[in-house]
Amino acid sequence: MKLTVVGCSGSFPSAGSACSSYLVEADGFRLLLDMGNGALGELQRHVGLYDLDAIFLSHLHADHCIDMCAYFVVRYYRHDGGRPAPIPVYGPDGTEQRLTTAHADTPSERAMSEVFDFHTLKPGSFEIGPFSVRTEKVCHPVDSYAIRLEHGGRSLTYSGDTGACEALDELAEGADLFLCEASFVHGKEDIPDLHLNGREAGDIAARAGVGRLVLTHIPPWTDADRNLADARLLYSGPAEVAAPGAVYEI
Repeated sequence: MKLTVVGCSGSFPSAGSACSSYLVEADGFRLLLDMGNGALGELQRHVGLYDLDAIFLSHLHADHCIDMCAYFVVRYYRHDGGRPAPIPVYGPDGTEQRLTTAHADTPSERAMSEVFDFHTLKPGSFEIGPFSVRTEKVCHPVDSYAIRLEHGGRSLTYSGDTGACEALDELAEGADLFLCEASFVHGKEDIPDLHLNGREAGDIAARAGVGRLVLTHIPPWTDADRNLADARLLYSGPAEVAAPGAVYEI
């Protein structure tokens, strides 16, 4: 598997990064994890507009899904080559309605489904292209899903947005790469079931025995170096902060 960080800023884009979006490739199949603010523009640095094969939306907060509205325009109004076949989109219950409402000016109430083949996420295991997938609902104010991808004996776990919870521990167990949010700062924000801090991310990574920890979804107002240092207090393996354009061979 190949992971490319398209965007990694939390809550809103930073001066140097779009919001959450991560491209995972294997056997020529391209799966995009989330498409937050600014992600569609950055995505074109890595793949063509019509080269994606499937999209996973961890939850329906704007910093993880809002550029799907722009991507609707790309696919629905394509003239050169004609409208492409609907692309599979895996998201929480209500994804189609949320995107239709956010766009606010679709040609019809069902226009989104003419270019997106919506699949409602539920906890469990299934296949997306060449990937074996397991998803679990995690702790966030809206329905939010973490995902574990496996291919060729290798594994990637992406936390989405979550507070500490058993479901994330299970998905992270033994993962070769753990892409984990670290929005909060230990000792500064203490809001349960919302986000993780760097120390919590490091604790999960250590207990799960992951091969590499990559912290992501760090808002522009949060000190990323502080969160990384906090993570390293508990996790002794390779750890770093996600950066736009970073590539990992898993």
